[in-house]
Order: sequence, then C-alpha cells, then structure tokens
Amino acid sequence: MYHRGLLGTTALLGLFHLVPIHATAQSLSIHDAVETALHNYGSIKAKATYIDASKASVMQSKKDYMPNLNVSLQQDYGTVNGQNGPLYGMGLAVASSGLPLPHQNWNAAFGALYLTNVNWDFFAFGRAKEKIKVAQAIVSRDEFDLEQEKFQHGIKVAGAYLNLLAAQRLIRSWENNLNRAQSLKNIVVTKVKNGLIPGVDSSLANAEVSNAKISITQARDYEQELAGKLAQLMGTTEQNFNLDTLFVRQIPGTNTISASQVKHPLLQYYSERIAVSNQQAQYFQTLSYPTFSLFGVFQTRASGFSSSYATNQNAYTQNYFEGIKPVRSNYLLGFGATWNFTSILRVKQQVASQKFVSQALQEEYHLIDNQIHNQLLVSENKILNAIANYQEAPVQVQSAADAYLQKSVLYKNGLTNMVDMTQALYVLNRAETSRDVAFINVWQALLLKSAATGDLSPFLKF
Repeated sequence: MYHRGLLGTTALLGLFHLVPIHATAQSLSIHDAVETALHNYGSIKAKATYIDASKASVMQSKKDYMPNLNVSLQQDYGTVNGQNGPLYGMGLAVASSGLPLPHQNWNAAFGALYLTNVNWDFFAFGRAKEKIKVAQAIVSRDEFDLEQEKFQHGIKVAGAYLNLLAAQRLIRSWENNLNRAQSLKNIVVTKVKNGLIPGVDSSLANAEVSNAKISITQARDYEQELAGKLAQLMGTTEQNFNLDTLFVRQIPGTNTISASQVKHPLLQYYSERIAVSNQQAQYFQTLSYPTFSLFGVFQTRASGFSSSYATNQNAYTQNYFEGIKPVRSNYLLGFGATWNFTSILRVKQQVASQKFVSQALQEEYHLIDNQIHNQLLVSENKILNAIANYQEAPVQVQSAADAYLQKSVLYKNGLTNMVDMTQALYVLNRAETSRDVAFINVWQALLLKSAATGDLSPFLKF
C-alpha cells in the first residue's frame, strides 16, 4: 500500500498547462493526463492560492515595522465642571477640563480636539526581523506543500492511467476469447447437425460463448469505473479515453530513476515544517525583551469657554463655529522603553512548547524517511519480480496457443472431446490475460519506485 505521504509532489511548477482532451479524436498520453490533472485539480489550485496568502503575510510583516501614524478629530458639546480628587483612567470617563468651582453649573459650549500622533517601535532586539523570517518560512513551507501535492497527484493519475490501460487490454483479450469461443461454437453446431458428435457439445459451446460475453461485460464495467476515477483525478467530465499504448510496448529501464531521496518532495515539505517551527521559536524568544519607541504628538484644541471663565461663568459662547475654531496647540516629542518583566516567564514556556513541537515534527520526518526507504526496497523487488513475470508470460502464451491449436485440430478430427477443448480455451485465455497484467505490472512497479524516490520524470517523457 502506498502511504499517502509517499504520493508527494515533485518540482513540476511552471511545466504544466491545460491540455484539451479529445479522446475520440486522438489518444491521451500519460504525460497529457498528468499535465491536465495538475492544471485542473481543485486541491492543487487551493494550495497555490494559499501560497499567495502567505506571500501577502510576508508583506504585512514587513509593513508592521513602519511607524504608526494616527490622526484624530473630534468635536464635542458639554459642560466643563472640574473637581479635585484622585481618579484612575479606566477608559469610561470623559476628559472635560476646567477649574473646580464652588458649585455645580450647567453651562455648555462647543469644543474640539485635533490630534496627530506618530509612534515607532524602532528597536526590539530583532523582533520585527524574526517575524518577517517566520512569514517567509511559511511561504517556503507552502511552496513545498504545493510541490508534494503535485507529485502526489501525479502519482495517483499515473496509477489510474495504468489501471485503465490494463483494463482495456484485458477487454481485448476477452474479445479474442469470445471470437475463439464463437468459432468453436460454429464448428460444434456443424458437427452436431451432421450427427458427428452428441448434442451436449453444442450446449457446452453455447455456455462458453455466453461466459465469454459475460466476462466482456464485467470487464467493460470495471473499465468504466476506472475511467470515471481517472476523469475525476484529471478534473474533467470526459470519460471515453483512448489511451496511448505505444509507451508500454517497451520495458522501462530500471535505472531511469535515481535512488537518492534527498530531494524527495515529501521530505522537503516535512523539512520546511521543522524550519517554520524553529523560526517561530526564535521569534517567540524576542517577546521577552524590552521595546524601545520614539513618539511624537501634535495637538490643537478649541473651546467655546473663555480663558476668564474661572472668574466669570458667563464668559462662554454657544456659537458652534467659535467653539470648534483652534486656539491652543501643543507638541510633544519623546523616547520610551517598555519591558514587562513577567513576560520572561511566560515566553520561556512558549519557547519551550515550540521546541517540543519542532522535536515532534522531526520525529515525523524520520518516520516518513524510514517509510520511503522501505518503499524503495519493496519497489526494487517488485520491479525484478515484474520483469521476471513479463519475460515468462510469452512462453506461457505460446505454449497455451500451441495446446489450443493442437486440441482444436484433434477436436475437428474427432480425436478429443469437448471438455478437453474448453479446457484448452480457458488455459489460452488465462495466459493472455496474465501476459497483459504482467506487462502493465512492470510499469506499476516503476511507478512504485517513482513514489519512493520522488522522480516522476520517466512517466512524463512519453
């Protein structure tokens, strides 16, 4: 069984474009099937979009280092009673300003505040740079995720293509078997009519013809099922595929795939996951350090209350335009540093947690690496066994064909019975189907090796 991870993607980005399929007009090569699938399949499109989202996050991380520029404008109407006393700013009180008067009054006027504020955390021990590096590592991880997804899907499409091709070749073998059964039936019917053989032979011949027809129907049903699966993987609704059989008429060289798994798309993806986790741990570490800031404020105020209001409570106006006209301005420049000492304890645990995540990802990497190496050993053995069966299959077919020819000649001359004849027919059909399966199994074994080594190029050359 393939591990899902072993069906990862190779670096095929940029090589694949939509290839229209006209199965009834031209044959569909395995290269075109993979190419079309990589262009159409939804999960691949989705992961390409995730990369765009990650790249946007990189740009956002870079812009986070820019100073904050805030502009504020407000216009109010209210009283300005003041009172001596301590208060704590909880964010729910008004900011009315005025001298404490001996009694409450309800004089109200318009006022306004115009404010510009610049704040820049210019140094935080590399926090901004580490955040950018995390975002860039995520982009790299997502790009390798796309590559392994493409390789995974390419392997699936190639496997579905080979399965469908095997089904079509088996249909051809069953059709040949039907032709032989019908030819035998014609001979039997002629002999029965002439009284040369008993009528039961005619029944046996009819049974063989019927069995051959049923086998063809079952084979076509299976072929249609496999065609539907291939169409689904290719992202198309066309299912009448005319597959290219030229490339499978030759045995692939077993040395066409490199045995090195260093650049296996799945291993690269898992490696990038570890890199992201390590980079996040470095970023979290900077959260325990102080932040140094520069800030500047320019403020303009307006008020409908006169400067003599403290001594003359009638010195105010309720004219709106007089109340919002700027009359006093202030500016402020400053430098500051903030450091939450208790964050050191929290960040320490956050970093430790992330390092454990990195260790877990490293163990997953080793697990996949071990599975890939074992898959490679299995694939090498399967290739040897498949080639051995392929080399033996013609011998079986030739022997079965000779035996069938011999039995048919003997039967025509009345020297053997119908049971021996049908047995020879069955043996020949079995040999032909075994030959077709053995032929495809060589390429299936090569596909298994491709999945283990991360190299799909042998299938993309055709």
